Amino acid sequence: MAASERLTERDFRRVAQLTQERTGIMLNASKHELVFSRLSRRLRVLGMDSFEHYLDRVEDGDEGEAEEFINALTTNLTAFFREAHHFEMLAGPVLDELGRLPRTGPLKVWSAGCSTGEEPYSIAMTLAEALPSPDDVRILATDIDSRVVAHADAGVYDANRVTGIPSGRQQRWLLRGKGANEGKVKIRDELRSMVHFRQLNLFDPWPIKGPLDVIFCRNTLIYFDKPTQKQLVERFAKVLRPEGYLVIGHSESLFRVTEEFRLLEQTVYRRAA
Repeated sequence: MAASERLTERDFRRVAQLTQERTGIMLNASKHELVFSRLSRRLRVLGMDSFEHYLDRVEDGDEGEAEEFINALTTNLTAFFREAHHFEMLAGPVLDELGRLPRTGPLKVWSAGCSTGEEPYSIAMTLAEALPSPDDVRILATDIDSRVVAHADAGVYDANRVTGIPSGRQQRWLLRGKGANEGKVKIRDELRSMVHFRQLNLFDPWPIKGPLDVIFCRNTLIYFDKPTQKQLVERFAKVLRPEGYLVIGHSESLFRVTEEFRLLEQTVYRRAA
């Protein structure tokens, strides 16, 4: 592909429509250069010289390339214990309140939009330290991007990704690479066994057996318009137990989105009974 190949306004509108149809994500005009940069890489890989022909391929049923298209356009910014107050609440008030409710099985948590796995492993560390046994917890972690799910499932990270984790917690839950793996860390199997990863589009049917106790869906709603946010959040309510918890990102809010949840504090919500 020639480096000067243009992403026309018509091409961009097609990209935006496809992205919204398949993921619910809204792409406004400010994302034009981002879309050009990310999809140009796919054209180079495929040896194609036209965005129009590339989009024809995505629309015409090439499911493998449709997956690559989504992978290219989704954003995966994350970190261990990002927005730390959420994990402090999980270990304290949330577990205390859930402990007062009747229970017949393990605590069930869903990390929806798990990216490369830092969030669900942070949840796992928090709960493993707060509860008597890892067998008391089941964590489902999903993302639309198949590549980041594979990365997360492997549980291997560059050592610089964990520098913000206290040394005692690192020693308990991480293995340091040696030799060819110098500079890498791996999540210990005890922790990895608590988390089940799978690729999932949030707007497809959910193979999820509720009721769930807690859902983390952070920094995802910002990509959707209000009607789409409402649709998604009310689906969350249906798989949460009464009085279950929904945790969203620091820049997100359910104000004027739904009446299914009440705000507790700092973007932590509780389902109405």
